[in-house]
Amino acid sequence: MYFKIATFAALAAAVSSCGSISRGTSESVVISALPNDAKVTTSMGHSCPQSPCTIKVERKAEFTVFAEKEGYKSGRVDVKTKVSDGGVAGFAGNILVGGIIGMGVDAATGAALDHYPNPAYVVLEPVDPKNPKTPVIPNPVIEPPKPKKTETPTA
Repeated sequence: MYFKIATFAALAAAVSSCGSISRGTSESVVISALPNDAKVTTSMGHSCPQSPCTIKVERKAEFTVFAEKEGYKSGRVDVKTKVSDGGVAGFAGNILVGGIIGMGVDAATGAALDHYPNPAYVVLEPVDPKNPKTPVIPNPVIEPPKPKKTETPTA
């Protein structure tokens, strides 16, 4: 009897951090600046010599991206966090298997969170739009993700 209880307790502890295990506690965020050779930095100390670049950050961390280039006004974008669909599923898994311990671990590590916008775009405006050395750059067209097609098997 005690062996069964000990085995169950060990199993519950092992899977108690479902979201932390399945999604991890960090995420890659893609940063794009226009013009591409603008210097990119973040409020967390990351830097990129040109864009696009990818940085790895803790899921629970919110930060600001800064971009600058001579002849252009400095730009910035705030990168926030939100609970994602995958995070909700991991958190729900804790209700079924991991219990309060798993929920606490996922909440503390941010495993249920995703960053947005991701990718993050910073478009710089020229100080003098008439200067041919610093052309006006149109905002990128960002298409929403296309729904995945599911095929129904036919007999």
